[in-house]
Amino acid sequence: MLIILAAIILFHITSAILLFIATIRNVWWVSNKCLLDLWYYCNTTDCYDIPNSATSDAAYLQTVQATMILATIFCCVGFFVFILQLFRLKQGERFVFTAIIQLLSAFCVMTSASIYTAEHLNFKGDDFQNGEYGYAFVVAWVAFPITFLSGLMYLVLRKRK
Repeated sequence: MLIILAAIILFHITSAILLFIATIRNVWWVSNKCLLDLWYYCNTTDCYDIPNSATSDAAYLQTVQATMILATIFCCVGFFVFILQLFRLKQGERFVFTAIIQLLSAFCVMTSASIYTAEHLNFKGDDFQNGEYGYAFVVAWVAFPITFLSGLMYLVLRKRK
């Protein structure tokens, strides 16, 4: 039981770290010595707001921003709820709420990365058309299965004694 509990804690902390990296780092798209993330684009000297990011034309970008933030918040809240449920609830009732929160986090990160994959060319300027995905984008996709597995582990742990 302690090994399963330690594995769940490790998975949860790993998914939280990956979500923070994917949300904060400025490497979702790399193009011609410029880096683009969810809020800014940076060249070798300075960072600037993404053009037209506050307009309705950039609703895709705003959705990606919101769901990545929600995924990170859900993951952190899920960890605190897990600690509370570990000591407060009796067996059989434990970790259901934590599993739901963690699965919501997985859904949010999957939604965010999927929308960015499908619509990334729509909210970039012409300077960013030629380029490739950066490591923060890959970290977001890696965070999805880890967060999802963590949520499933909570459901399995709920039934253990």
